Amino acid sequence: MSSIRGIRQLEYFVAVADEASFTRAAGRVHISQSGVSAQIRRLEHELGAELIDRSGRSATLTTAGTAALEHARSALASADAVRAAVDDVNGLLRGRVMLGMVTGCTIRPLFDAVSAFRLAHPGIELGLVEDASDRLIERVRTGDLDAALIGTASSAPPGVECATIVRERLAAAVPAGHELSGGQGLTLADVVRNPVICMPRGTGIRTVLEHACAAREIASHVVLEASAPAAIVDLAVRGLGVAVLSESMLAGTDSLIAQRIDDVEAEAVLALIWRRAPGAAQRQLLDRCRAAFTRQRPPQL
Repeated sequence: MSSIRGIRQLEYFVAVADEASFTRAAGRVHISQSGVSAQIRRLEHELGAELIDRSGRSATLTTAGTAALEHARSALASADAVRAAVDDVNGLLRGRVMLGMVTGCTIRPLFDAVSAFRLAHPGIELGLVEDASDRLIERVRTGDLDAALIGTASSAPPGVECATIVRERLAAAVPAGHELSGGQGLTLADVVRNPVICMPRGTGIRTVLEHACAAREIASHVVLEASAPAAIVDLAVRGLGVAVLSESMLAGTDSLIAQRIDDVEAEAVLALIWRRAPGAAQRQLLDRCRAAFTRQRPPQL
């Protein structure tokens, strides 16, 4: 038997064995019932033995068919493995990879990884989009994106694979002379007695803040929000509210005095997430991203 025809005959044979019906097997493999029957007849002729007992109302295996079934399954599994191996190689030559990142972040290690990947695999179409973290998680979960860098209050969102890049506590920052600038330590209640400037809902930092406020049954009092941490800092410098960000985002901000919020122990997390069972191209990009983040800590959440 030719290899392609033989694989198809084994597929039809296994389908009839599983379904105990030529009609249901035909629907499963998407050809006519007569086509399934004819191909199995040819297989039986080539093997010199009847595999299916057709005398009853249902199609059952003969003794020879029972002996052949597991070998047929193994042969089909091997054929699938061959296809998967070839597809993996082809995936590094062509295809499409879609990557997401949380809005407002300048994440140089991610850009380094994307650039290196593009140079190594010029035949692969590469897309990069910004969005809120909660929407990025859903887009990876549904397969709209292959991977994304997100800010979250949890290091392992459900339905995706995840690697934590960094986790940090929340901090608040105010100009010199503000009532919170004394450096005596801050509580969440101290912070939210004032107007708060923070990132939008759906980001990790905002989620940590709102969960902490809900646990204490107090309002978060966010009056202004911006996607870019630099914009939040600029608004706070102008006296429009208390900037609430992660500690690294406020590090080195000369125009504001930053302090950790002592009684909020939950951490904002920067994480790389990806869809389960990635293809060859996706795995290559993920490997480059993880290597880039290992070499250089991301500057901000």
